[in-house]
Amino acid sequence: MDAGKRTINEIFNGSRILEIPFFQRAYVWGEAQWERLLEDVENVSRTRTPYFMGSVILKQQLTDTSSAVGDVRTVIDGQQRLTTLSILLKILCLKNDSLKKFDKRFRLDDDRTVIQHNHNDIEAYTSIMELNVIKPTDRTDNISRAYQYFVDNLDASKVDFDTVCHTILFVGIDLAADEDEQQIFDTINSLGVRLTTAELLKNYFFGRNDIEAYNKYWLDVFEKDDEIKEYWDKEITTGRLKRTFIDLFFYSFLQIKIQESAFSVNTEDKMSFSKVEKLFESYKKFIKDYCSGSKQMLLDEIREYAAIFRRTFNAEIVDDELTSDAGIERLNAVIFQLDTATLIPYVLFVERNVPSAAMRSDLYNFLESYIMRRLVTRATTKNYNQLFSDRLILNRILSKEAFIDYIGGQDDKINRMPTDDDVRTAFKESWLTNKYAAGVIYLIESKIRDRRKHSTQLLGINKYSLEHIMPKKWRNHWSFSGDKAAGDARDRILLTLGNLTIITQSLNASIRDADWPTKKAGQGDRGGLQAYAEGIETLSPYLEEDVWDESTIRQRANFLCNKALETWAI
Repeated sequence: MDAGKRTINEIFNGSRILEIPFFQRAYVWGEAQWERLLEDVENVSRTRTPYFMGSVILKQQLTDTSSAVGDVRTVIDGQQRLTTLSILLKILCLKNDSLKKFDKRFRLDDDRTVIQHNHNDIEAYTSIMELNVIKPTDRTDNISRAYQYFVDNLDASKVDFDTVCHTILFVGIDLAADEDEQQIFDTINSLGVRLTTAELLKNYFFGRNDIEAYNKYWLDVFEKDDEIKEYWDKEITTGRLKRTFIDLFFYSFLQIKIQESAFSVNTEDKMSFSKVEKLFESYKKFIKDYCSGSKQMLLDEIREYAAIFRRTFNAEIVDDELTSDAGIERLNAVIFQLDTATLIPYVLFVERNVPSAAMRSDLYNFLESYIMRRLVTRATTKNYNQLFSDRLILNRILSKEAFIDYIGGQDDKINRMPTDDDVRTAFKESWLTNKYAAGVIYLIESKIRDRRKHSTQLLGINKYSLEHIMPKKWRNHWSFSGDKAAGDARDRILLTLGNLTIITQSLNASIRDADWPTKKAGQGDRGGLQAYAEGIETLSPYLEEDVWDESTIRQRANFLCNKALETWAI
């Protein structure tokens, strides 16, 4: 890797091709960016002061001896800036009649443009680069809109071609052909730039001559229309990272494939392939070492599994009323509300290999019980990735009975199913995060609610707030005659599930910390628990209590625990 300052003259040297990955998404800059760039080049021309415009990352491509150009580089980062600068400078040279100067930098000896654009933009971009005079355009793509913007707004007297080309600077990174661009992508992602493993994979699977295969195996699957693209671009938080659905899919698919006995993937490679941050490199190595270099070997199954993934996983479930029926909907709520995306590879495997909907629902019901019992008892999740991406798939655990046998047969017991006694203890003692506590109560509520008796609809889990019934600041307004030890005990018990509830709207601060009668009824136009917990069966019976204290909290904890044991029976 070679890194350092780069001028436009050094990037566009007239003897190399810069290839935008052919299946990269379309050029997206708009008027705000064009206006800023125009201001910048005018300022550079006026002050002749060096000006940094960000990074440009180029990766060397291998060329054969028959190639007319020996230096071909892929633009890993910088597509938007380089494209826009070349259009701006083209317009400048058209306006001041200096096309020879432009062509020296931006056209090769064989008359090709230096930038070879992607399939979305190649026609519009090439047509602009071929112009000998300024012509109006009626095209509506962003490339053509950029052209028209500079035609309308660039004042050739304020921009100097040579000054711009040797004064605007980039942080340039040149990668050799064998270097790992995903590591660079990960670094860029950490700085907030939206780049995905899927973009790398798309351009790895398909080249400029693979339009038909691209349409069949990628465009129709991942980018067919706005609704489909929006689905695959959906971001969720997994651990400390935000990941798109499409990246989650490719990770899950690979975890399934490497467990297949036909490939005989060795243990060391399995460990390497399980690392999210190395997903692109893992695909290249898996295809090279285990698929005899054949990308086609995976494409049909990618298409099939992607369809299964899309009909199975729904992150929007957290915004909708949750069914009480066992099945994938409830498991989606567990996955996407309670940060258990580690289940996805295994669930995808089950969806692909268990044709019986009844068997799947039976397994998912038990899987919900397993996850929620462990969550309530604060059992470790550190081994979930190995369990749900490796062991269960490798051993083809495809039924509730097989799951029970497998978990029960493990010697280390790290993945054991918590007992009823474990759950009872947890409801008395466990302190859960607000998200987990709300999830536990909501999932119980969705199971026990008799929807036929209610005029109020159960909302999606995201529509509820978590409330401490006895507030943390109870000392301000709640009566108490105990000593310091008793006060400390009260501080602890008010954090347990017996003192927590979901409500449809956060209480006003003055009501939240008020005494029990005021907190129930509210005051003036400020509603209390009776207004915002209407229909909440996990709380309603207790809104008739005259006193809310440690004894009532323990009673409600016991009530919730019994409902939890019914909901997550084993």
